[in-house]
Amino acid sequence: MDSPQITKLFRQLFSHRACASCSTRPRAMTSGCWSQRRRLSSSPRSYDEASRSESSWQQRTDVFPQDKSEEFRRYPLVTANDLRTRRERPRRVKMLMRDFIEDSLYNPNYGYFAKQVVIFTPGDPFDFNNIRDEPEFHRILGQRYSAFEDALDEKEYNEARQLWHTPTELFRPYYGEAIARYLITNYKLSLYPYHDLIIYEMGAGNGTLMVNILDCIRDMDPDVYARTQFKVIEISSSLATLQTQQLKRSASARGHTDKVEIINRSVFDWNTYVSSPCFFLALEVFDNFAHDVLRYDPVTEQPLQGSVLVDAQGDFYEFYSQTIDPVAARFLRVRDAACSAPYNHPLRGPRLLRALRSRMPYASNLSIPEYIPTRLMQFFDILHNYFPAHKLVTSDFHSLPDTIRGINAPVVQTRYQRRTVPVTTPLVQQGYFDILFPTDFGVMEDIYRAITGKLTRVLTHEDFLRRWAYVEDTQTKNGENPMLSWYKNASVMTTV
Repeated sequence: MDSPQITKLFRQLFSHRACASCSTRPRAMTSGCWSQRRRLSSSPRSYDEASRSESSWQQRTDVFPQDKSEEFRRYPLVTANDLRTRRERPRRVKMLMRDFIEDSLYNPNYGYFAKQVVIFTPGDPFDFNNIRDEPEFHRILGQRYSAFEDALDEKEYNEARQLWHTPTELFRPYYGEAIARYLITNYKLSLYPYHDLIIYEMGAGNGTLMVNILDCIRDMDPDVYARTQFKVIEISSSLATLQTQQLKRSASARGHTDKVEIINRSVFDWNTYVSSPCFFLALEVFDNFAHDVLRYDPVTEQPLQGSVLVDAQGDFYEFYSQTIDPVAARFLRVRDAACSAPYNHPLRGPRLLRALRSRMPYASNLSIPEYIPTRLMQFFDILHNYFPAHKLVTSDFHSLPDTIRGINAPVVQTRYQRRTVPVTTPLVQQGYFDILFPTDFGVMEDIYRAITGKLTRVLTHEDFLRRWAYVEDTQTKNGENPMLSWYKNASVMTTV
């Protein structure tokens, strides 16, 4: 924890299930921006004092916000890259929403993934065939969760520990084996014996999937294993260390050492051209890619882009500007040109009806927010520019419960005293909240095709596993199958 003040922060936060605040009509600014009231903010204190300790937080319920247009005009515009070397959260700055989210999640010194996250490891694989049904599996999983966190608390108690699980860990090794079978089959169909099997994995967590895939390839096809290379691209230094340790935990895993290279860097810093054909795994990573936020004038249909102002006290204010930055503008152009089917948009419906609604008392003079995956578009650029012969395998959530207000809006949540606490805004204390977005696979597939020129296939998570997993391995006594039923809100996209 950064300081004892953080404990007070979470106790205040936890007293409210969701930090909701009164909505208010955005105000027109002479600078061409629109200002939105902050949601969560810190109590006033001086800049020098704030640099030494974290501030208290409280829920704001004021309907009429302070006018921060002068600060917005004066404060410098910064990016997440500018903040990478900072050890304290910034003040007296403004940034685009995508940079605020990127900094909150990935800053090396205070970001969520750099400091807070612990990935649940259940221990021995579950013996699904001897479990009665899914409720019993859920009960056993809860027991292992408690035992896992009890062991962590014995070493260091942390009531705000951020703990989450992945299908790789829950269904080890069967989930990884399904991915391995897909890789072996498609490699032998198109690349073997002329090329090696080169696998890149972005965001490898504890390294469990990497070991499971390599184990399966070694057992299924020694000839393919002899030509396999596995490269991990990992932004988190702590997770890169865990992945290295994973290769040392058993004699079997140590046998993979000469096959593996762990590259501790962000994929967005990648500048090495890879001409060889390869498979690129990106499983459960798109949900934490930073998004920009737009709102639209309901009458003129003009988009306005959201920025975040951080004032001298660390309070957050949301502004909307008529100037669209080049990255967001390019996303809109690519989406409009590439998408073959209608997509969800805040300006659905007749313009006249929108205009009438905007003139009603207390109606907002801007549309609801739309979150656009500009960072995902940049990732596709990386694949196209530096991995031209890649084949992508990606899985993520196409829908999420408890999202905040808006189109393609994220879930913003933290964990306190082993319970999940959702909030209603992404403008939250950097590093202490997970911000995860659903993926619109229809839009994503069209944009990926437009940028890379490659064809794709999208399957539900269940359909993909039925094709490539030995589903009997995760079937309970009564015929239920948690690996197939637990991720109904996920999809898999692959390059064909």
